[in-house]
Amino acid sequence: MAVATPTFRTDAFIDGTFRPAASGARFPTENPATGQQLAEIAAGDIEDVDVAVRAARRAFNAGTWSKRSPTERKQILLAFADLLEANAEELAQLESLDAGKPITDCRDVDIPETIRTFRWYAEALDKVFDAVAPTGHDALGLIIREPIGVVGAVLPWNFPLMMAAWKAAPALAAGNSLIIKPAELTSLSTLRMAELAAEAGIPDGVLGVVPGLGETAGQALGRHMDVDALSFTGSTEVGRMFLRYSSESNLKEIVLECGGKSPQVIMGDAPDLDYVADQVLFAGFMNMGENCTCGSRLIVHRSVRDELIDKLVSKAADWPVGDPLDPATRIGPMIERPHLDKVLGYIAAGRAEGARVVVGGGRTLESSGGHFVEPTVFDDVDNSMKIAREEIFGPVISTIPFDTEDEAIAIANETSYGLAASLYTTDLDTAFRLARAIKAGTVSVNSYSEGDITTPFGGFKQSGFGGRDKGLEAFDQYTQKKTVWVTLR
Repeated sequence: MAVATPTFRTDAFIDGTFRPAASGARFPTENPATGQQLAEIAAGDIEDVDVAVRAARRAFNAGTWSKRSPTERKQILLAFADLLEANAEELAQLESLDAGKPITDCRDVDIPETIRTFRWYAEALDKVFDAVAPTGHDALGLIIREPIGVVGAVLPWNFPLMMAAWKAAPALAAGNSLIIKPAELTSLSTLRMAELAAEAGIPDGVLGVVPGLGETAGQALGRHMDVDALSFTGSTEVGRMFLRYSSESNLKEIVLECGGKSPQVIMGDAPDLDYVADQVLFAGFMNMGENCTCGSRLIVHRSVRDELIDKLVSKAADWPVGDPLDPATRIGPMIERPHLDKVLGYIAAGRAEGARVVVGGGRTLESSGGHFVEPTVFDDVDNSMKIAREEIFGPVISTIPFDTEDEAIAIANETSYGLAASLYTTDLDTAFRLARAIKAGTVSVNSYSEGDITTPFGGFKQSGFGGRDKGLEAFDQYTQKKTVWVTLR
């Protein structure tokens, strides 16, 4: 397919219009596959965030969106989803260029999932009922949901539009105004999304996008006294900062989805090992391993370890590294040079601690100028090693053997994270025992999966708390409950 360069929207989108940062400052965004600059983006800061929040509050109080009937909001969100679908190819190219994501993934997964998310919440919003409390004949107790007000969303760079949809769709469906701070490395597709939202009929001020650095625009949103709730996806370190910002400002509600170090537990009676190997590599290498649920710890029963490793080695060739705009590419570049160096540093640390590289283990395609690393599999890993404990956020799988079920559970849970896990067994009792025992927000059985839009997504322990993305649980976190008590006379 011929690829035409899409138009870049590079200014902040505030109160229905694109505008440069008040300071005039800009920052570069680059193509990770070439290391070359794509564009310069408006560097929003505290003043721009304040303008966006005031516009959002004005729109919320005026009721141009918040007081519309559920049916009206539904129709506009469905029209928005239609526009996203009509512009899906442009959005896919923006994601691929800006984030280094394989174009096939953008076309077949990320953009369709973004569209499905908006459609699902649009269809759900007029089917979520409030409640009547059981009372005596002398009172009527109503328990009603109201939109929480002005919501902030701070996004990661690994799934720019999909993460925007996971937050924007339920927040808008519930009637809130929303300000998005995209990751500074990947702002282009979110800015284009905001333009399409306005075209679909979402009123001015209701959806704003303020690009900028985390320490300026992100912190300003987290500390703003007129933001009622904020949802953040990113590192645990930065998640802690948003908790501080909230405590030091207006105690806004904070929803955190942070890091992960997800185990893949392979029992001795696992199903077809060819299938298991395909799933293991998908969990570890999908999106270049730049994924919070990346199955980076392969906890495998010693009886099938050697056979599974042999299959991983042979099947790694099914994951070619290359130009993200080539439909045959399955692994693109790391997002930026510092992140490439970080991933290579973890690989070096694994070798230094005695782990054995059986696949990959180095940088590749250096002549492109891009930030490419070979998909890598380690064997002979101990769960105490750095590569088994810290989130690498790259295509690196660490293989850890075990002998007993209790040992597998202990290794799986011996982490500060608890976002996701997967397990493979043909025994139903074993599947349920392990699914209950593993401390993670999502546990998939005989596949790598995060569920679908109907299932809540979030973590245990330091992977986050305060709410969930996806499902009706996400809708709830952007609303507040009110009791209306009527005394009947």
